[in-house]
Amino acid sequence: MRLDPQAQAIADQLAQSPRPDFSTLSVADYRAMIAAFPIAPAGDDGLESIDDDTLPGTAGPLPVRIFRPFGAGQLPLTVFFHGGGFVSCSIDTHANICSRLAALSGSIVVSVDYRLGPEHRFPAAVDDAIDAVRKLHARASALGADPTQIAVAGDSAGGTLATVVAHALRDGPIALRHQLLLYPVTDAACNSPSQLESADTPVLNRDMMLWFWRNYLPNEDAARDPRASPLLQTDLARLAPATVITAGADPLRDEGEAYAKALVDAGVCVTQQRWNGQFHGFASMLGTLDAATEALAFSALQLRHAFDN
Repeated sequence: MRLDPQAQAIADQLAQSPRPDFSTLSVADYRAMIAAFPIAPAGDDGLESIDDDTLPGTAGPLPVRIFRPFGAGQLPLTVFFHGGGFVSCSIDTHANICSRLAALSGSIVVSVDYRLGPEHRFPAAVDDAIDAVRKLHARASALGADPTQIAVAGDSAGGTLATVVAHALRDGPIALRHQLLLYPVTDAACNSPSQLESADTPVLNRDMMLWFWRNYLPNEDAARDPRASPLLQTDLARLAPATVITAGADPLRDEGEAYAKALVDAGVCVTQQRWNGQFHGFASMLGTLDAATEALAFSALQLRHAFDN
C-alpha cells in the first residue's frame, strides 16, 4: 500500500539503516535500538500534572505514570498499556500519546509499566494489566477519578492487554465504559494477508512479530491462549464498547479489523477506523505525522463520547 508523503519520508530514512537479522537479534540489542530512536516530546499542554507512582502488584511494585488534565470534581479514568511487542518500550516511550489523550479527553490517564518478556513471559503482562485496573479502581476516589467512569486503552501489544482486561473484568464489579485499541495484536499465528505481505513494511514486519512472540510466549501452545490471541476468544458478548484503529501499511491491519468484526458479530458497539497510507505505530509520531495528531484527536473524542453516555 502506498504511504502518504510524510510517512514515506520516514520510511525512506528508516531504509537507510541496516535491517536487523531477527534470527540472531538479542532482546538487549533490540531494546538499545529502540532507545536510540527519537521520541516525540510528551508536552504538558492542558495538563495539571504528570506524576510517577507505584501500585502494589501481586509480583511486586508496579510503576505507573499519572497524566492529570485540568478539571473540577471527579474525572474519568483511562488506564493505558504501551506497545513494544511485549518485550520493549515503557511509560517513557509512550508519554506523548498519554499526555495528548489526557489533555484532549479530559480523562486522567494512568500509564502502566507492566512486566516484559523474555524475563517475565506470558501471562505476566496480562496479570499485571488486570491487577493494575483492579488496583486503580480501588484507588479511584483518592486519584480524583470516578470509579464508574473507567476505560482501558493501548497500542499494539498494549491494545492486546487492554482488550484482554476488558474480557477478564466483563462480569465483575468494574464496569468498563470503553476499550480504545490502537492497531492491536490479536493473533499469534501471524498468517493474515497483511502479515504475509509485510516483508517490506516500515517499522514492523512479520519476521519482527514472530521474534516478539518467541520472546514473549513460554511455548507454542500459549499462542492458542485467548489471552495471547484475543481473536481466538469464543465469547466476546457483553464487552465494553470499543474503538479500533488500524493502519493501512501494517502487518497487524487484518487481525485488528478481524477482531473489530468479531466484536460486532458478538453484539458489541464498535467504531473502526483505518488510516490508509500509514504504517504501524504512526500515532506515536506526533509533530512529524499529521495522521498522528488526527488519530489521537479522534481517539480522545471517542473516549469523551464513551464517558458522556
